[in-house]
Amino acid sequence: MAPKTVERWVADESRAPHPGTREDVANALGVGADMLWPRAVRDVIKVGPEREIVDAYPYRNACPTSVWSRLIDGAETEITFAGYTNYFLWQEQSRLADRLKAKASAGCKVRFLIGDPASDVTRRREDVEGVPLTVGTRIRITLDALQRMGAVEGLEARFSDDHIALSVFSFDDEMLVTPHLSSLLGHESPMLHLRRLSDDGLFDRFAGHVTALWAEGRPVG
Repeated sequence: MAPKTVERWVADESRAPHPGTREDVANALGVGADMLWPRAVRDVIKVGPEREIVDAYPYRNACPTSVWSRLIDGAETEITFAGYTNYFLWQEQSRLADRLKAKASAGCKVRFLIGDPASDVTRRREDVEGVPLTVGTRIRITLDALQRMGAVEGLEARFSDDHIALSVFSFDDEMLVTPHLSSLLGHESPMLHLRRLSDDGLFDRFAGHVTALWAEGRPVG
């Protein structure tokens, strides 16, 4: 190994050899790679709150529908759809109503937190988006789908106007979160896939937000 190469690594802590070389050097010196290049190791191994980030997508629709299917079908305790319209779910997930009814029948709590189609918040958002398929229309499609499911024990829906800028979809200890950007539609905004690993981490912060909104929500119907 060239002495000048080693000298560059030592002189500039932002520089580090490739992972394989790091391992070889650490073994030769009898120390851990994290001692020689702590910053490089931290960049590869998540050690903080970011450990709860499973994946990140620049656009919501960049997340494969198979991920949504796995989360919906794998949940056993609780599913919460806290999107303002939740419209896209019915378009992208086949037989969603039947699957959710089966979940509820098996003891899984299913909740929908939806925007009020007649509220001022919804009307203002419609002005911002300016698209033919309005926010109110998309909400009503969700409400119609829920009504068609009939009375299902374990399934509940409430209105809220306070999550217009943030959608949270939780499935037991996993969650998909979309912060809505400016005038962009939901599918154009970024999304994080989270998994709960600790108390008061990223997952719990978003879950607490939804819990508070649900407590203040207005019953649908």
